[in-house]
Amino acid sequence: MAIDPQALRNWPIPTIEQTYTERDTMLYALGVGLGSDPLDARQLQYVYEDGLKVLPSMAVVLGYPGFWIGDPRTGADWRKVLHGEQGFEIFKPLPAKGSMVGRSRVTGLVDKGADKGAVLLSERDVVDRESGELLCRLTSTTMLRGDGGFGGPAGPLPVPHSLPERAADIVSSIKTLPQAALIYRLSGDYNPLHADPAVARKGGFERPILHGLCTFGVVCRALVEMVCGGEPSRLTKMQVRFSSPVYPGETIVTEAWTGGAGAVSFRAKVAERNVVVINNGLASVAAI
Repeated sequence: MAIDPQALRNWPIPTIEQTYTERDTMLYALGVGLGSDPLDARQLQYVYEDGLKVLPSMAVVLGYPGFWIGDPRTGADWRKVLHGEQGFEIFKPLPAKGSMVGRSRVTGLVDKGADKGAVLLSERDVVDRESGELLCRLTSTTMLRGDGGFGGPAGPLPVPHSLPERAADIVSSIKTLPQAALIYRLSGDYNPLHADPAVARKGGFERPILHGLCTFGVVCRALVEMVCGGEPSRLTKMQVRFSSPVYPGETIVTEAWTGGAGAVSFRAKVAERNVVVINNGLASVAAI
């Protein structure tokens, strides 16, 4: 079954109402490795209810509509779907508990050709259910590797951010936990690729891989420490391109370049394999 591009562009992605608690906020933080040193006060503020703070990347699990592209009626080959890019913009610091509504929509569909697949662009607004206030906007690019050649437009696509051609200004190294994927999945992404060794092998991996959005969260916490003085509310934007998976237990090295007007360029590598896993990163840091 081939995709129907018109139907896919207008797909009614479910609106999600979600109430979350401080427990959910702490569980998300534990999933991206915070609390690995329980005596580190900088980590404790994300996993202990006294003065609890929220890592900005937690926005990705709020109002999440699930793997809707896997609905057989979309016609998409869900087995060949990859997460290509992810971004967020925070308009107001996320509360440690609350009731939210996630409203998602398809914003673009690009045909790269029968042998190259298609690219689907989408956005999600997360609003406070009681006040209707927009808290954050999430952008995502999904690679539909088995669905090109439907005769759609070949562009435009977002241009990836270019990184400086010099040594990084700041470098952070964070070792992920061997059980990181098993913890992170409890925040809502239960894809067995991240838990079941047999499923991972069928997908071409030697063992379960870390969720891309967990890697995203690890890099977010690195940026908060490196360029935000440890204050999560200062990180207002973050945009990345995923380039390779991480295996739980590997060390994620984030390299950052500071620029003018609070702009920060960055990428992340796995130290053990010297492989870039997040590339073309761009973040915005608010002044104190």
